Amino acid sequence: MDHITFLVAVVIVTALAFDFTNGFHDTANAMATSIATGALKPRTAVLVSGVLNIVGAFLSTEVAKTVSGGIVDDTLVSPGMIFAGLVGAILWNLLTWLVGLPSSSSHALFGGLIGAVWVGAGSHGVHFDKVVEKILIPAVASPLVAGAAALLAYRITARAREKSVTKGFRLGQIASASLVSLAHGTNDAQKTMGVITLTLISAGALGHDAGPPVWVIASAGLAIGLGTYLGGWRIIRTMGKGLTDIQSPQGFAAEAASTTVILTSAHLGFALSTTQVCSGGILGAGLGRRLAEVRWGTAGRMVIAWLVTLPAAALVGGVSASVVKHGGNLGTAVIALVAVAVATSIVLASRRNPVHATNVNDTHEVTVRATTPTHVGTAA
Repeated sequence: MDHITFLVAVVIVTALAFDFTNGFHDTANAMATSIATGALKPRTAVLVSGVLNIVGAFLSTEVAKTVSGGIVDDTLVSPGMIFAGLVGAILWNLLTWLVGLPSSSSHALFGGLIGAVWVGAGSHGVHFDKVVEKILIPAVASPLVAGAAALLAYRITARAREKSVTKGFRLGQIASASLVSLAHGTNDAQKTMGVITLTLISAGALGHDAGPPVWVIASAGLAIGLGTYLGGWRIIRTMGKGLTDIQSPQGFAAEAASTTVILTSAHLGFALSTTQVCSGGILGAGLGRRLAEVRWGTAGRMVIAWLVTLPAAALVGGVSASVVKHGGNLGTAVIALVAVAVATSIVLASRRNPVHATNVNDTHEVTVRATTPTHVGTAA
């Protein structure tokens, strides 16, 4: 425990805060379609998803090892760099949540870390070959694979009797959405495990190439589970109502395809974006039903967000790392205060147009209004 300095403790807490934002940012991946079709009630859906995210965190550590020892050189990384990278990831998560955009929490984290390590240790601190192999290639391939699989799965049931199909697939959605939640825990919770493990390695508390200790696995799983239960209703609305008019067969097809892709990638150690996979599945199911069912304007905004997530988070992480590197403890404190101020402003802005469990299925657009609405609700 002598290696756990105050800065290391701050980084661990910040990593768990990112994990929490990852949870509510990505709840939509598992439950948006089930909520949109009525297969599960909103509060039941997020509770089931939260519990299964915790369970999934204990199933594998391959992705965690990719993060802790794959994309950056753990011999050159300092806790201050990791803190700076986490700041970039958290702020991007909150900003995209505010506008209801299902961007990638994973790429926000990777971008923040890459930018911070690049500035703090130089370009040789980043393993760009691993970034391409483990992050960029899966980022392109995974939503296409999930979309194609969902389109095929939906087409198989397209000519069956609508009443029978709807009833059967609503029941099937409960299982498929649960599996997506479980898969999400095996993939996204591990990324925070990897960050904390990397921090402990950089502080000398763990040896190089070490896996995450049990307490790291448990705390990361709990943080993402609690974040998932909070709901992330703004992004649930976009994915459930904004991309296509989801019906039960489409929802099941999208979730089944996404689960297969996510679990396979977790086994192989590919740290892909579950958001991109699930969005690809939803779009594929929408195309399988009818081309006009896809709202390409929303899909286009999502793709733009995907493209800019990694470089945007890298920029914030790099700037933060520069301040921490040259300012020492004072620089770290300044970055922490600025991050808290920006995060607070985003949360306050979200209360101007709250989205919650009771109105998540009302419309397919999330906007931030300047005036206070007449109804009262809890923003999440």
